[in-house]
Amino acid sequence: MNKILIIAAHPDDEVLGCFGTVSKMIKNGDEAYTLILSKGKTSRNEGDKEQELLYQEMQNANALIGIKKVFQLDFPDNAFDSVPLLSIIQAIEEIKEDIKPNIIFTHFRHDINIDHQITSQAVLTAARPIKGETVKEIYFMEIPSSTEWNSFTQQTAFIPNVFSDITDTINDKINAMKLYQSELRESTYPRSLEHLKLYSKTNGIKVGLDYSENFILVRKEI
Repeated sequence: MNKILIIAAHPDDEVLGCFGTVSKMIKNGDEAYTLILSKGKTSRNEGDKEQELLYQEMQNANALIGIKKVFQLDFPDNAFDSVPLLSIIQAIEEIKEDIKPNIIFTHFRHDINIDHQITSQAVLTAARPIKGETVKEIYFMEIPSSTEWNSFTQQTAFIPNVFSDITDTINDKINAMKLYQSELRESTYPRSLEHLKLYSKTNGIKVGLDYSENFILVRKEI
Protein backbone atom coordinates (compact mmCIF):
# COMPACT_ATOMS: atom_id res chain seq x y z
CA MET A 1 0.00 0.00 0.00
CA ASN A 2 1.23 3.46 -0.92
CA LYS A 3 0.85 6.45 1.36
CA ILE A 4 0.15 9.58 -0.66
CA LEU A 5 0.42 13.19 0.47
CA ILE A 6 -0.94 16.00 -1.71
CA ILE A 7 0.71 19.28 -0.76
CA ALA A 8 -1.10 22.29 -2.21
CA ALA A 9 -1.06 26.01 -1.56
CA HIS A 10 -4.81 26.69 -1.66
CA PRO A 11 -8.13 24.85 -1.29
CA ASP A 12 -9.20 23.39 -4.69
CA ASP A 13 -5.62 23.10 -6.02
CA GLU A 14 -5.68 19.46 -4.95
CA VAL A 15 -8.78 18.73 -7.01
CA LEU A 16 -7.56 20.61 -10.06
CA GLY A 17 -4.14 19.02 -10.00
CA CYS A 18 -4.45 15.34 -9.16
CA PHE A 19 -7.81 14.17 -7.84
CA GLY A 20 -8.51 11.87 -10.79
CA THR A 21 -5.23 10.07 -10.19
CA VAL A 22 -5.45 9.99 -6.41
CA SER A 23 -9.04 8.75 -6.56
CA LYS A 24 -7.86 5.88 -8.77
CA MET A 25 -5.05 5.08 -6.34
CA ILE A 26 -7.42 5.07 -3.36
CA LYS A 27 -9.75 2.68 -5.21
CA ASN A 28 -6.72 0.44 -5.72
CA GLY A 29 -6.08 0.30 -1.97
CA ASP A 30 -3.71 3.20 -1.35
CA GLU A 31 -4.08 5.73 1.49
CA ALA A 32 -4.10 9.47 0.80
CA TYR A 33 -3.86 12.71 2.76
CA THR A 34 -4.07 16.37 1.77
CA LEU A 35 -2.07 19.27 3.17
CA ILE A 36 -3.33 22.76 2.28
CA LEU A 37 -0.89 25.48 3.30
CA SER A 38 -3.26 28.48 3.32
CA LYS A 39 -6.89 29.26 4.04
CA GLY A 40 -7.22 30.49 0.48
CA LYS A 41 -9.39 33.61 0.65
CA THR A 42 -7.54 36.16 2.75
CA SER A 43 -6.12 37.98 -0.28
CA ARG A 44 -9.68 38.72 -1.40
CA ASN A 45 -10.71 40.47 1.82
CA GLU A 46 -13.50 38.00 2.45
CA GLY A 47 -14.95 37.44 5.91
CA ASP A 48 -15.19 34.61 8.40
CA LYS A 49 -18.40 33.26 6.87
CA GLU A 50 -16.74 32.88 3.46
CA GLN A 51 -13.69 31.26 5.07
CA GLU A 52 -15.90 28.77 6.88
CA LEU A 53 -17.76 27.97 3.65
CA LEU A 54 -14.51 27.29 1.82
CA TYR A 55 -13.29 25.12 4.70
CA GLN A 56 -16.44 23.01 4.53
CA GLU A 57 -16.19 22.75 0.74
CA MET A 58 -12.61 21.55 1.13
CA GLN A 59 -13.60 18.89 3.66
CA ASN A 60 -16.50 17.67 1.52
CA ALA A 61 -14.48 17.53 -1.70
CA ASN A 62 -11.70 15.53 -0.07
CA ALA A 63 -14.12 13.18 1.65
CA LEU A 64 -15.78 12.47 -1.69
CA ILE A 65 -12.80 10.51 -3.01
CA GLY A 66 -11.80 9.02 0.33
CA ILE A 67 -8.96 11.25 1.49
CA LYS A 68 -8.14 10.00 5.00
CA LYS A 69 -7.41 13.41 6.54
CA VAL A 70 -7.03 17.04 5.44
CA PHE A 71 -4.50 19.26 7.17
CA GLN A 72 -4.91 23.02 6.72
CA LEU A 73 -2.39 25.64 7.78
CA ASP A 74 -2.72 29.43 7.78
CA PHE A 75 0.11 30.85 5.70
CA PRO A 76 -1.02 34.12 4.06
CA ASP A 77 -2.87 33.68 0.79
CA ASN A 78 -0.89 34.89 -2.24
CA ALA A 79 1.83 36.14 0.08
CA PHE A 80 3.97 33.11 0.90
CA ASP A 81 6.94 35.30 -0.02
CA SER A 82 6.18 37.44 3.04
CA VAL A 83 7.12 34.67 5.48
CA PRO A 84 10.46 32.88 5.88
CA LEU A 85 10.78 29.90 3.55
CA LEU A 86 12.11 27.90 6.49
CA SER A 87 8.78 28.29 8.29
CA ILE A 88 6.95 26.68 5.38
CA ILE A 89 9.55 23.92 5.08
CA GLN A 90 9.32 23.11 8.79
CA ALA A 91 5.50 23.03 8.67
CA ILE A 92 5.62 20.57 5.79
CA GLU A 93 8.24 18.46 7.55
CA GLU A 94 6.05 18.19 10.65
CA ILE A 95 3.07 16.83 8.71
CA LYS A 96 5.31 14.62 6.58
CA GLU A 97 6.92 13.08 9.64
CA ASP A 98 3.47 12.32 11.05
CA ILE A 99 2.18 10.63 7.88
CA LYS A 100 5.41 9.21 6.46
CA PRO A 101 4.22 9.23 2.83
CA ASN A 102 6.15 7.55 0.05
CA ILE A 103 4.47 9.57 -2.74
CA ILE A 104 3.97 13.34 -2.91
CA PHE A 105 1.99 15.39 -5.44
CA THR A 106 2.68 19.12 -5.39
CA HIS A 107 2.94 22.27 -7.49
CA PHE A 108 5.10 22.95 -10.52
CA ARG A 109 7.92 25.33 -9.63
CA HIS A 110 7.16 27.66 -12.56
CA ASP A 111 3.43 28.28 -12.03
CA ILE A 112 2.49 31.94 -12.27
CA ASN A 113 1.21 31.93 -8.68
CA ILE A 114 3.90 32.85 -6.16
CA ASP A 115 2.42 30.55 -3.50
CA HIS A 116 2.68 27.61 -5.90
CA GLN A 117 6.31 28.42 -6.66
CA ILE A 118 7.25 28.59 -3.00
CA THR A 119 5.27 25.46 -2.13
CA SER A 120 7.20 23.55 -4.77
CA GLN A 121 10.54 24.76 -3.45
CA ALA A 122 9.57 24.02 0.15
CA VAL A 123 8.41 20.49 -0.67
CA LEU A 124 11.63 19.62 -2.48
CA THR A 125 13.61 20.85 0.51
CA ALA A 126 11.42 19.11 3.10
CA ALA A 127 11.61 15.81 1.20
CA ARG A 128 15.25 15.98 0.16
CA PRO A 129 16.70 12.51 -0.46
CA ILE A 130 18.66 11.87 2.71
CA LYS A 131 19.01 8.63 4.65
CA GLY A 132 15.74 7.65 6.29
CA GLU A 133 13.52 9.77 4.03
CA THR A 134 10.24 7.97 3.38
CA VAL A 135 9.31 9.90 0.23
CA LYS A 136 10.36 7.89 -2.81
CA GLU A 137 8.33 9.62 -5.53
CA ILE A 138 7.56 13.31 -6.14
CA TYR A 139 5.31 14.60 -8.92
CA PHE A 140 4.62 18.15 -10.07
CA MET A 141 0.98 18.67 -11.04
CA GLU A 142 -0.49 21.30 -13.34
CA ILE A 143 -3.17 23.71 -12.12
CA PRO A 144 -5.51 25.26 -14.72
CA SER A 145 -5.42 29.08 -14.42
CA SER A 146 -1.91 28.99 -12.99
CA THR A 147 0.44 26.61 -14.78
CA GLU A 148 -0.52 27.66 -18.31
CA TRP A 149 -0.61 31.39 -17.53
CA ASN A 150 3.10 31.83 -16.95
CA SER A 151 5.29 33.02 -19.83
CA PHE A 152 6.59 30.00 -21.72
CA THR A 153 10.30 29.44 -22.15
CA GLN A 154 12.25 26.22 -22.44
CA GLN A 155 12.94 26.49 -18.72
CA THR A 156 9.43 27.38 -17.52
CA ALA A 157 7.14 25.29 -19.75
CA PHE A 158 5.27 22.41 -18.11
CA ILE A 159 6.51 19.38 -20.07
CA PRO A 160 4.90 16.25 -18.59
CA ASN A 161 6.55 12.85 -18.60
CA VAL A 162 3.88 10.91 -16.70
CA PHE A 163 0.37 10.43 -18.09
CA SER A 164 -2.26 9.07 -15.72
CA ASP A 165 -5.37 7.46 -17.21
CA ILE A 166 -8.31 8.92 -15.28
CA THR A 167 -11.05 7.72 -17.63
CA ASP A 168 -12.68 5.75 -14.81
CA THR A 169 -12.34 8.57 -12.26
CA ILE A 170 -12.92 11.76 -14.28
CA ASN A 171 -16.39 12.01 -12.73
CA ASP A 172 -14.85 11.83 -9.24
CA LYS A 173 -12.64 14.81 -10.14
CA ILE A 174 -15.57 16.79 -11.59
CA ASN A 175 -17.92 15.94 -8.73
CA ALA A 176 -15.29 16.98 -6.17
CA MET A 177 -14.82 20.29 -7.96
CA LYS A 178 -18.60 20.82 -7.95
CA LEU A 179 -18.37 20.92 -4.17
CA TYR A 180 -16.06 23.95 -4.41
CA GLN A 181 -18.93 26.20 -5.46
CA SER A 182 -17.25 29.33 -4.12
CA GLU A 183 -14.21 28.68 -6.35
CA LEU A 184 -15.98 27.77 -9.60
CA ARG A 185 -16.02 30.19 -12.55
CA GLU A 186 -17.90 30.58 -15.84
CA SER A 187 -17.28 28.15 -18.71
CA THR A 188 -14.78 30.44 -20.45
CA TYR A 189 -12.51 30.41 -17.36
CA PRO A 190 -9.97 27.60 -16.81
CA ARG A 191 -11.39 26.86 -13.35
CA SER A 192 -14.81 25.82 -14.60
CA LEU A 193 -16.35 22.37 -14.74
CA GLU A 194 -16.58 22.50 -18.54
CA HIS A 195 -12.97 23.51 -18.98
CA LEU A 196 -11.69 21.05 -16.38
CA LYS A 197 -13.27 18.11 -18.20
CA LEU A 198 -12.14 19.41 -21.59
CA TYR A 199 -8.61 19.94 -20.24
CA SER A 200 -8.49 16.33 -19.05
CA LYS A 201 -9.87 15.19 -22.40
CA THR A 202 -7.25 17.16 -24.33
CA ASN A 203 -4.50 15.76 -22.13
CA GLY A 204 -5.77 12.26 -22.81
CA ILE A 205 -5.95 12.71 -26.56
CA LYS A 206 -2.24 13.50 -26.62
CA VAL A 207 -1.42 9.99 -25.37
CA GLY A 208 -4.30 7.89 -26.67
CA LEU A 209 -6.48 8.06 -23.57
CA ASP A 210 -10.02 9.30 -23.05
CA TYR A 211 -9.04 11.42 -20.04
CA SER A 212 -5.65 12.07 -18.46
CA GLU A 213 -3.92 14.02 -15.73
CA ASN A 214 -0.35 14.84 -16.68
CA PHE A 215 2.60 15.21 -14.31
CA ILE A 216 6.30 15.85 -14.20
CA LEU A 217 8.14 13.11 -12.35
CA VAL A 218 10.70 14.91 -10.20
CA ARG A 219 12.20 11.92 -8.43
CA LYS A 220 11.58 8.20 -8.17
CA GLU A 221 13.63 5.76 -6.14
CA ILE A 222 13.50 2.18 -7.38
